[in-house]
Amino acid sequence: MGRASRGAALTVILALIAGAGGGWLGASVWPRPQAPLSVHDVVHHELDLSPEQQQRLAVLERDFADRRQAREAELKAANAELAAAIASHHEYSPEVAAAVERFHVAMGALQKETVQHVLAMRGLLTAKQAQTFDRRVTQALTTDAP
Repeated sequence: MGRASRGAALTVILALIAGAGGGWLGASVWPRPQAPLSVHDVVHHELDLSPEQQQRLAVLERDFADRRQAREAELKAANAELAAAIASHHEYSPEVAAAVERFHVAMGALQKETVQHVLAMRGLLTAKQAQTFDRRVTQALTTDAP
């Protein structure tokens, strides 16, 4: 191997080592941005709920889980209808428009039920807990999603 080839090989090896070191350093030293806590996490981990509040919240969550599952099934059905309409028509036909509208109605219904659930959870809180809850809900709704 000639002198120039050894120099090029050494340069490549040093570049690989520097790249790996920089990657390791960046991954281990610099803090990663953390996703904001969900409203669910805030309620369960920041608000110090009483046992009675926890029991009442469990009932709300079970009820909402059932309604949410039904709404998500409606969204899946609407997506399937949209896929079928697009596959059949290959243009923005009345059938495609109707399928899009069905999806929007299902999505809107899920959003309304979610907001109602959030407000029902708020109704279980003390005034002090509600202040924290309100602040965190506002943050969740106004923070850019990753």
